[in-house]
Amino acid sequence: MSPSHIPISSGAKVVAALRRIGFEHVRTKGDHAKLRKGSRVVIVPLHKELKRGTTVSVLKQAGLTPDELRDLL
Repeated sequence: MSPSHIPISSGAKVVAALRRIGFEHVRTKGDHAKLRKGSRVVIVPLHKELKRGTTVSVLKQAGLTPDELRDLL
């Protein structure tokens, strides 16, 4: 996965995208949101701009590809 293929976005936009595909907001603690879909749990930092490595981690947790995230954003 090339870093240039990872979309840069805010944590709030990523949370909104995940909610559109069925993830439920469980809670927010500090500046991190916890979402769940079935047995998958995703932690998203609520920063203005997520670094590419952080976005890769969120994608792995959610079971998404960069293209799928790009389509949701």
